[in-house]
Formats: sequence, C-alpha cells, structure tokens
Amino acid sequence: MFTANPAADSAAERGPQERPAATPAARLAAGAARRVLTVSSESPEVAQEGSTLQRAHQGAQQGRRSMGGAVSAGEDNDELIDNLKEAQYIRTERVEQAFRAVDRADYYLEEFKDNAYKDLAWKHGHIHLSAPCIYSEVMEALDLQPGLSFLNLGSGTGYLSSMVGLILGPFGVNHGVELHSEVTEYARRKLDLFIKTSDSFDKFEFCEPSFVTGNCLEISPDCTQYDRVYCGAGVQKEHEDYMKNLLKVGGILVMPLEEKLTKITRTGPSAWETKKILAVSFAPLIQPCHSESGQSRLVHLPLLAVRSLQDLARIAIRGTIKKVIHQEAADKRGNGLKATPRCKRRRVRRRRMETIVFLDKEVFASRISNPSDDSPGGDWEEEPPENDDDERALPPEVKPEPPVNFLREKVLSLPLPDPLKYYLLYYREK
Repeated sequence: MFTANPAADSAAERGPQERPAATPAARLAAGAARRVLTVSSESPEVAQEGSTLQRAHQGAQQGRRSMGGAVSAGEDNDELIDNLKEAQYIRTERVEQAFRAVDRADYYLEEFKDNAYKDLAWKHGHIHLSAPCIYSEVMEALDLQPGLSFLNLGSGTGYLSSMVGLILGPFGVNHGVELHSEVTEYARRKLDLFIKTSDSFDKFEFCEPSFVTGNCLEISPDCTQYDRVYCGAGVQKEHEDYMKNLLKVGGILVMPLEEKLTKITRTGPSAWETKKILAVSFAPLIQPCHSESGQSRLVHLPLLAVRSLQDLARIAIRGTIKKVIHQEAADKRGNGLKATPRCKRRRVRRRRMETIVFLDKEVFASRISNPSDDSPGGDWEEEPPENDDDERALPPEVKPEPPVNFLREKVLSLPLPDPLKYYLLYYREK
C-alpha cells in the first residue's frame, strides 16, 4: 500500500528531499577532489540539491559532457540563464526565451529574494521552487510547442506554468493542480502581478494558467487528456499507469519515477517509450485522504473554454501590430541605422567551473577545467570594444534607461477610443 512521507505535505513540496542521487560520475569527481569545501545555505537539505552534482550526473548519463561543471549563482535573472546555457541545461532558444521572460525572483517572498538566482531549491512553509537546473531539464524534456495542452501536477507558485504559458501561446491549454489552497492563492497573485506589470507579457502571446486546489491523485476520471504533463513530486510505481492515462497519444509525461527524472512518450493507445533523464530524489506524492463518508474528493479540472470573438480580435490585432513593429525594425537595420546605445556594454566575465560532490555524507570539491580556463591569464574579464565617442558622450555612471515597450507605445498612438486601447493592452499598468 502506498504510504506518504510525513516530511512532505503536498505534491508541490519537493524541496528538502529533491536532490540528485549518487552515481559513478560523482565518485570519480570525489576521487579527484583536492580540498574539502564548506557549503553554506538556508538548510543542509537545500544544500543537497547542489546544482553541480546534478550537472555531473547529467553529463555521465547523457554524454554531453565528460564531467559536470558548476552552475554559478547569477547577479540577476539573465546571468543565471547564461550560466544554465553554458552548462547545457538550457539547450533550445524557445526555452531560453521563456526563462528570460519570467524573473525567478518575482516568485520568492521579499525577504528571501537574495537567494533567487542561486541554482538551489527554495522552500518556505508550503511554498516551494525547484532548482533552476531541474526546471531547465523539465522544460527541455517536455518539448513544448504552441497550441498544446499542459497539465502541471503540484503547480506550486506557478513559476513553471507561467514559463510554459509563454510557449503555448493564446490557443494552448495551461492547467495546474496544487494540494494547498494558500499556495494556489499565492500562485494566482503572482500570475496577476506578472500579467499587470511585466513587459515580457507584451513580447509573447500568453496562455494564462488556471489553477485548482486538490490532490492530483484524485483527478476526475472524465477529465480530458493532455499533450504534456509534468508531476513535481516523486511518483511511486503503483501510480505510473494513473499518470500515463492523463496523456493523449503522442503526448509527453515528465515525472520523478523510482529516483529518476523520467520522460515517457505515448506512442499509441497502449504503447510507450521511456527515457531516464537524471537521477533525483523527490518527496513522494501524498496519498489522498478520504472524506468521512469514505468517498474521495474528486478534482475537477477547468473546462476547455472557447475564446470569444472579441478576445480573438484582440489577439489578431496585437499580432498584426507586432508584425508592423518587427518590419519597421528590420527596415531600420536594412538602412544601416543603429539605435543609440543607452549605456556601456556589460563586461563579459569568464568564471572557472567548480564541481561539488556529495559522497558518504561528506562534501568534496574538485576543479574541472572548461575551455576558457585553458587560456593564459587564469580568471580574467573581457570588455567588448566600444566606440570612444559614445563613451565620451555618456558617462559610465549613467544608469541604463528601462527598455521600451514598443507594442504599448504603438497601441496608445492608434486613433482609437481609450477604452479600446486599454482593452488591447489587457488593462495593464505601465
């Protein structure tokens, strides 16, 4: 009989136990260790989800790198994504754009935002975010395409669902199930903040997530099937068929199954292809609690709504305006016109890569060279050449201006009544 882990309170709570398992690659790295590294973090459990160990496992299992390298903490969201790309966690442009468009720090509580750009999981009460490298592997494995339907089991803060929504576009389906009602409300608040304030919203056509509260093991049997499904908690073997039945033929399911992050593709009504992606350890799914009558509390997923003609018109108008903006930008480039730089270009920093290995309750570290380490001079910084006139015209201490939201400017310049303009902008704040 399936038993729940008392340390985990929901399908969305993966944090403390979500860590890579030891592999031969980790033992090789430990054998090459030169010194003991002291790791500091919010808790020993969070430290165990060190991204560098996951990198070593992935390199051994997938053969993309002979040994894994560390994913350094970033100073901001873009730098974190740069590090994930360099370590080959993010491998496609579509996934990269989604990660850059949604700032991870926006899903943290204010007092914990200093840790938002570390490649570590974060957990506070029932609120939880997996490490960026885990989300990267999940997004890549899902092979998301515009117009698909997606189900997120253990949707948590909604961070992953928001990134997925940017790829699915306006004609996709984006549903999430979360066990704790307070986490569902937290996710809805974060979603509302993203829609109202993020300029990324106007750069994409968004498939807005819909969240429901309930146990993901109690989804109503008459629910629709999905093109893509992700479960963010450990799935026991006895629940594997339940998860598979949520998929359409041709669909992809990604979930932690028997200590492996696993990708399952439904190739036919009763045919499946399974691929092990990464050795991990997630807190398990919570066994449903039956009501006093002995009946389970069925979770009813949102109905598939048909967009109104008015909404379809808004999507079409915004798409047409974006095409005009892109064409105008292309014409300027064709005429040799360049936008005036607002600030000095940021320095390109090349860091050495560190590999951290957890073995037999001890922590070892060894330095693994990356191609840039072979260059003379060791650690160094490189600054791209700049135009001297630009540097004299704009002092280095001048802060860069915020990026221009061309779609918003174009809509506001149209000869339309103000209510219609704001409708086209989804009533968003500037």
